Amino acid sequence: MAEYRPMGDQPEAIERMVQAVKDNSRRGATLLGVTGSGKTFTVANVIEQVNRPTLVISHNKTLAAQLYGEFKNFFPNNAVEYFVSYYDYYQPEAYLPSTDTYIEKDLSINENIERMRLQTVATLLSGRRDVIVVSSVSCIYGCGNPEDFHATAIELRVGDKHHRKDLLIRLVDALYTRVDGQLQPATFRVTGETIDIMASFGEFGNQCFRILFFDREIEAIYSIDPETGQKLSSREVITIYPTNLFVTTREHIKHALSNIRNDLDKQIAYFEREGREIEAQRIKQRVEYDMEMINELGYCSGIENYSRYLDGRAPGSRPFCLMDYFPPDFITVIDESHVTVPQIRGMYGGDRSRKENLVEYGFRLPAALDNRPLKFNEFERLATNSIYVSATPADYEIEHSEGEIIEQFIRPTHIIDPPLKLRDSLHQIDDMLEAMCAVARRGEKAIATTISKASAEELSRYLERIGIRSSYIHSDIETLNRIQILEDLREDRLDVIVGVNLLREGIDLPEVSLVVILDADKEGFLRNERAITQISGRAARHTNGQTLLYGDVVTRTLRAALLDSNRRRAKQVAYNYENNILPRSAKKSGHGQSSLLGDRDNGSNNANTGNKESIESIADMLKNRTQDSGTAIAAEGLADYNTGGDGNNRILEQNAINESIDRLIDEARKDMEAAARNLDFLAAARHRDRMYELQRLSDKFARELLK
Repeated sequence: MAEYRPMGDQPEAIERMVQAVKDNSRRGATLLGVTGSGKTFTVANVIEQVNRPTLVISHNKTLAAQLYGEFKNFFPNNAVEYFVSYYDYYQPEAYLPSTDTYIEKDLSINENIERMRLQTVATLLSGRRDVIVVSSVSCIYGCGNPEDFHATAIELRVGDKHHRKDLLIRLVDALYTRVDGQLQPATFRVTGETIDIMASFGEFGNQCFRILFFDREIEAIYSIDPETGQKLSSREVITIYPTNLFVTTREHIKHALSNIRNDLDKQIAYFEREGREIEAQRIKQRVEYDMEMINELGYCSGIENYSRYLDGRAPGSRPFCLMDYFPPDFITVIDESHVTVPQIRGMYGGDRSRKENLVEYGFRLPAALDNRPLKFNEFERLATNSIYVSATPADYEIEHSEGEIIEQFIRPTHIIDPPLKLRDSLHQIDDMLEAMCAVARRGEKAIATTISKASAEELSRYLERIGIRSSYIHSDIETLNRIQILEDLREDRLDVIVGVNLLREGIDLPEVSLVVILDADKEGFLRNERAITQISGRAARHTNGQTLLYGDVVTRTLRAALLDSNRRRAKQVAYNYENNILPRSAKKSGHGQSSLLGDRDNGSNNANTGNKESIESIADMLKNRTQDSGTAIAAEGLADYNTGGDGNNRILEQNAINESIDRLIDEARKDMEAAARNLDFLAAARHRDRMYELQRLSDKFARELLK
C-alpha cells in the first residue's frame, strides 16, 4: 500500500468508514462511490487500518477475479484468497413431477478453483489475522464442519512418533490416494520406511514431501522434486490438510451411518403407509448404496446431502459455511451491494423448491433439505460488521447503514463521468460501427451490451465477419474463459467485447472509451436506472469516455439516468475548476488477474483476434456508404459494399477488400491450428467455421470480379 496515496475525497471516506467499522453499535456503512473513484482502494485502506480478517463478497466470478487481483496487488504480503464455485458446468439434481422426468446431477469441476477453495479454508484455520478472502455468494453455501476439517488435518514434525500404518490410514481418511507410480496432487507413495506425499493445497500446495522414518520416529522431512525425487530443502514441520470440505472423522462417520439408517427406515415406512411402493424402493436403493460408499471410502457422490448427519446438526439447523471458518471479529465487504444483497437473499428459495420434489418422490432423504445456502436472516447474524460498496446503493443498504452514507464522487484521475448520448435505433448498426472503428484507430477499446445471450453472440459474430476483433461474454462462458476474454481486451488482442449482464458492475477496464447500449428504451432489470448508470460507468476511466444509448423513446428510466449523470458531472467539473486540475486516464488494468489463468492459451475461446489493419478498411467502407432517399444502407456484410465509382475503381477496391479477407483467412487458419495443438477442439471448430465463412465471402467477390 506504500506506493499508493489516497486522493480526492478518498481520505475523508476512509476516515469515516474506519470509524463506522470500529463503532460496534452500527450494523454497517455504505460507500457510495461513482465508477472509477477508487472504491476498492478505499476499502483496502480501511482493511489496513482496522487490521481484521475480511470477507469480500462479489455477485459474479468475473468481478471476484478482478477484486482478487487488485487485493493481491494492494497486499502482496497478506494471505489473499479466492473462493468461488468450482463448477465450470453444473446441472443440479432435479425431478419434474408433471412429466415424470428425473434429471441426474451433472457437473464439471475446475480443479484449479477447487484447490483455491481448499487453500482458503486451510489459511483461515491457520490462525493468520492478515487474511482477505474474495468470494462469490458460494460463501453462503454449505460446507463441512470446521472442527472436523481441522481434526482431519495431519501435522508432521521431525522427532514425533507415529505408527506408519496409522499414518497411512489417516492419509486415506483425509481422502489422499495411494499410488505406485508418478505422484499427483492429493496422492502418496510408500517405499519401505519412506512415505512421499504430494499436497494438493494449503501452505505447501502442489509440493511433494518425503517423510523418512526410523522405527516409529520421523527422522527427517524433505521437500523433493516429484519427478526426480531430488531433495530440495529440509522441513521441521508440515501440515497436510484434507482434500475435500466434507471430510470427517471415523467416529462421526460411524454415528452418521446409524442416524442415516434410522431416517431411511422411517422414510421407507412412510412411503409404504401411503401405498407408494415405487418411492419406497427408490429411496432404499439409493441411500443404501450411498451408505456403503461412505462406510468403505468415507465419501460418496452427493455426500453434501448427508452433511447434517456428518456434522451432527439438529434437523432444520443451518449448515456450516465459509463464514464459520472466520474468527468472530471479521469484516464483511459486500461489493456492488445493490446486486449482491438480492442475490444472497434469493439463494435459499430456489434451492428449497428444487429439493422438496426430490424428497417428496423418494430421491433424497428429508435431511437433504438441510444442505442448503443460508437464509438471509442467518447471513445477517453472521455478517454483523458489514461495509456495502456500490455506485447505486439500494434501499436495504441505506436502511442498514443508519444514515452512514459515505459519498465518493471525485476520482483520483479527476475524470468527468462519460456523457450519455441518445441515438435513434434506425441507423444504429452503421452508427455503432463508425464509432467503434474510430475508437479502435485511437488504440482504445469498446464494449457493447444487448438484452439476450443470443443477440450478444450474433452481434459478436457479425463484428468478426467484417474483421473487428471481438468476443462475447455471458454466463454460459466458463469462469476462467471470462477472465481470459477481459485479459485479451487489456492486452490488445481484442477491440470489442459484447455482453449482456456481466459487463455492468465493477469491471475495471481503463482501456474502454466507448460503451454502446442497445435497446436502451426497453424498461426492465437490464435497462433500469441502476443498470444504465453501471454500464455507462465502464467508460468512466478514460478521458475520451462516452456512452451511446440506442432507442426510439426517452423513457422515465433514461430521463432519470440523464439527470443523475448531469448532476454528478456538474460536481466533478466544479471541483476540477476550483482546483485547477486536468483529468487524466487511469492506468492499465488487470493487476494480478492473470495469476488465475495459469498456463492457459492467450487466445480466448470465442474471440476473433484478427489483424487490426482490417479496421481501417471497414472504417473507410463506412465513410463511403451512400444513402438512398435518406435511408441508411444496413451494414450486413462486406458483399454489400459499393462506392458507386467507375468500373476500374470498383475492381481495385474489391481487390483490396479481397486481400484483407485473405489475411483474415490466414489468421483464422493459424488460430485453428493453435487451438488444435492445445487440444481445445471447440475453439478450433469455431476458427474453422470462421475460416470457411471468410472463404465463401472471398469466392463471392471473385465471382463478382468475373462478371
